[in-house]
Amino acid sequence: LDCLIADSENEASWETLFKSLKERGLHGVDLVVSDNHTGLVNAIKRHFQGSRWQRCQTHFMRNILGHAPRHQRGNIANQLKLIFQASDMTTAKKLADEFIEQYSSKAQKAVAIFEDGFEQALTVLVFPERYRQKLRTTNLPERMNEEIRRRQRVIRIFPNDDAAMRLIGALLADQYETWKNQNRYLDMQEYQDWKNEFTKEEEKNTNNIVTIGK
Repeated sequence: LDCLIADSENEASWETLFKSLKERGLHGVDLVVSDNHTGLVNAIKRHFQGSRWQRCQTHFMRNILGHAPRHQRGNIANQLKLIFQASDMTTAKKLADEFIEQYSSKAQKAVAIFEDGFEQALTVLVFPERYRQKLRTTNLPERMNEEIRRRQRVIRIFPNDDAAMRLIGALLADQYETWKNQNRYLDMQEYQDWKNEFTKEEEKNTNNIVTIGK
C-alpha cells in the first residue's frame, strides 16, 4: 500500500506513513497486526483509534523464548503453540494458567513477558476461525522485507533516497503483480458479511441492557 524511506523506525516515521495512507483514503481499519515496537504501537493507537491490535505471535514467541532457560525452550515453545492455536479465549486462558503455574519458578522472566502480552497476542480469536491463521502474524510482509534486504545487501550502500526507492519500489511493484494474479489472501466480501452480522448482534446485546437506578 505504501513505502517510506526513513532514518529510523520510530514513532514519527510510522506517523508519517500512516498519515500518507489516510490522506490517500485508507479508513475503516478493523485490525492492525504488528510486533510490539513501541513507536509503531503508539502510532497505531493515535491514527487507528477504535481498531483492534493483534500482536504478532511469531515475534511474541521469540521474545518469550529469548528470556527462557535454554534447556526449557523446546517445551515452552510447544506449550505456547497450543495456547496460540486455542479455539476460543476460555480454552486459551485455561492453557495459559497451566503454563504460568508450571514455569513461574523455572522461567520467571519468560512468564512475566507472556502474562504482559497474552491478551494482545490472542486478539485474533474475536474473528472467524477461517481468518485466524492468516492474521496471527506478520509473516507475509516479513517475507517481503527479507527479499528487500537480500537485494539491499548486494548493493550495500545507496547513493541517495531516490536510488533506494527505485529498487525497493520495483520489488514491491513486482510483488503486487504476483499477489494480484494469485488467489485472494482474504475474501473481504465474506469478511464484510460476518462483520455485519457481528455488529447486529452487538447492537442487539446493547439494546437488551437494562439500567436500574435514579
